[in-house]
Amino acid sequence: MTRPDPTEWLTALIGRAPKDIDAFLQALTHGSANARNYERLEFLGDRVLGLIIAEWLFERFDDEPEGKLSRRFNALVSGETCADVARSVGVATHLVLGKQARDDGAADSDNVLGDVMESLIGALFQEGGMDEARPFVRRVWAGRVDTQTAAPRHPKSALQEWAAANKRKPPEYEMTGRTGPHHALRFTVTVTIKGAGEASAEGGSKQEAETAAATMLLEKLTG
Repeated sequence: MTRPDPTEWLTALIGRAPKDIDAFLQALTHGSANARNYERLEFLGDRVLGLIIAEWLFERFDDEPEGKLSRRFNALVSGETCADVARSVGVATHLVLGKQARDDGAADSDNVLGDVMESLIGALFQEGGMDEARPFVRRVWAGRVDTQTAAPRHPKSALQEWAAANKRKPPEYEMTGRTGPHHALRFTVTVTIKGAGEASAEGGSKQEAETAAATMLLEKLTG
């Protein structure tokens, strides 16, 4: 199948024509389609994103302690948020996937979309450094920072706090399932608080499944 040329989309996304289209094509390419894929650029983009978000939060919330800043940071750089940003800017349409990966739903995988979003940041950083990467991230992440009225509590931390407040043992997490092909694995995790309840949930990573399970159990326990 012929893939649509992403140059026009990339030009609109980053605000100018790409200088090195090959780097951006690599950023959009999954390992199932080519050995030269997004993984190295994702490694770079992950670090660039982290620094930009940390700097931004440090400036924006200048009266908050480290713990609250860390909770904001973790929410904003999570795989789920990166995937959500990727969907909002139309990344899925321009992914280069092998047939099996596409058939297996990789175009809608949080893992894949989140990684590709970071790889695009890596490609942009290579071309224009922080001078271009910073305003790009602040533009496409803007709504998410602006709507954070308070530092979010991670569901796992909130569940642990509930257990302590109700004189229960800490939550225990167990991976109870793993399905799907390597590039689109799905994990099932069960979280239990002895004498209080349990809940199971799926996710594209063990961490994502743990977070979803903690959220579900919190909802059960707090109504």
